[in-house]
This record gives sequence, C-alpha cells and structure tokens, in this order.
Amino acid sequence: MKRFAVVGHLAATGGTFSLNDLPGSAGRMDILCRCVNSSLFLSHDLRRDVECYLILRGEPDPDKTLLFSGGAVRYLSPDERSSAALIRKALSIPCGDEFRESTPGVYVRRGGLSRLLADIPFSVLDEAGEDIRDAPVLPDACLLSDHLNLTPEEEEMLEGRDRYSVGPFSLHADHTITILLNEIDRRESGWI
Repeated sequence: MKRFAVVGHLAATGGTFSLNDLPGSAGRMDILCRCVNSSLFLSHDLRRDVECYLILRGEPDPDKTLLFSGGAVRYLSPDERSSAALIRKALSIPCGDEFRESTPGVYVRRGGLSRLLADIPFSVLDEAGEDIRDAPVLPDACLLSDHLNLTPEEEEMLEGRDRYSVGPFSLHADHTITILLNEIDRRESGWI
C-alpha cells in the first residue's frame, strides 16, 4: 500500500463551500483535489493500492482528516470538481474520532497531523531531502504540504523522519506525487 498525506492549512472543514470557488471559499481545496487525482488516477484506471489522506486545518471546525481509498472509492472522476463534491459530502456528515464512510471509499474523522502520524510512519517530501533517484528504497508513506510551508509546530512533529526530494526545485504538491509514483512504478515494474 502506498500512502500520501497532504496538509491543507486553509482547507475548509465544513461542508458548505462552493464548488465554483475552490481556491477562495474552500481555502485552496483545489490543491487538495489535484493531489487526490494525482494519487489515484492512471490514464484509464485507478491505483487500487494507494490511499490519499487530506489533513484539513481551515475553518470552521479544524482539524479533520479525509481518506480516499483507491481500492474502494466510487463516484470519483478525474476532475477537481468531482473530488471536491466528495470532500464536501464527507464534511457534511457528523464525524468522531474514528473514520466514518461518507461515500464508498471516502472517509472522514476528527483529528489532524499528530493523530495521523501516530497511526502511520510517514516520511516527508522536502526539497532538502534525499534524492529519490539515489534512495535504495523508496518510502511507501509520504507527507507533503499544500501551497504553504509546514508550520514550525508541524515541523517539530516531523523531526527525525526520513526526508526525500523529487528534485532541486519546489514543485506543486500534485506534481510531486506524480513524479514519486512514476519512480515507484519504474522500480516495481523493473523498467529501470
């Protein structure tokens, strides 16, 4: 199983945001939707062995974590609006400390980064990390941030974790996921 977690620092935590204004009213939800799509979609199929976690830290009710499971997700199309509609639906149902399914393969719970880190040993995708092309083994669980840098509090939670880089420049989160998955695909298929 491959896992990606993306911290959405401004991402709305209520189910009332507009699907017509994902960058604004939803707190850059467009970035998170693109990460879901990059994590799960192939050209004409889904990656069934991938999970994508979205850590929503925005208003009105932070922190919440959403999970998209590639092996179970239904009703997801490869566009931002489709992902956003599933996120909005998940945020509109009451949730507690355990994941609750809102639609097949989409789950929501209360809690944020510290809770997720206690469950899964994520590595960090960071420009200053070890180049993935030089790494003898690639991580199967990676965390990255949205358009904002990780906060000092988040960095403290991630202290001592392995860090990997996909290249010398800062890239969009969804592009970073695509590049890492490509490297994993190449290694797993014996293509390199």
